Amino acid sequence: MKTLKTFAAATATAVLLATGAIAANPEVGGAPMFENKNIVENAVNSADHTTLVAAVKAAGLVDTLASEGPFTVFAPVNSAFDALPAGTVDTLLKPENKDMLTKVLTAHVVAGNWSAADIAAKARASSDGFYHFNAVSGDALSAQVKGKNVYIIDESGNASRVTIADVNQSNGVIHVVNSVLVPK
Repeated sequence: MKTLKTFAAATATAVLLATGAIAANPEVGGAPMFENKNIVENAVNSADHTTLVAAVKAAGLVDTLASEGPFTVFAPVNSAFDALPAGTVDTLLKPENKDMLTKVLTAHVVAGNWSAADIAAKARASSDGFYHFNAVSGDALSAQVKGKNVYIIDESGNASRVTIADVNQSNGVIHVVNSVLVPK
């Protein structure tokens, strides 16, 4: 009887895995993202986030983003940084601009573990269609749902679309976004 129960459990697990019923973390930048690794440990493997990783290192935020958290990170892809005015990234990466770089990066981080569904539900439930919240930098952010997409809007009104949602980490969640959120 014990063997039959073990076989049944193993078969059920195999069926769930084969049918995709157990959701896996999405790949980001061609790399698997592991729920048992922290934000930094996963981000360094994403080919789409090399600029973000370099900026996090230059700002001295590695230890913070590797800590317990939880954090929700809106992670801009390399092309988002490339879309900034020429010279912006190089200027931000200079040691004398560390405070400014830190402000920009922490404008992409929110305390807590917020799934895209949680953010979307808050936006849909609000009277104006926006969920208003603050980044750890103190900057105001808003979220809006348009169709099936979630947008994060910075204080200047620039909207960044979540392109990959709910990349779970051991210390929070990453949502990949297609533009840089710019604090005032």
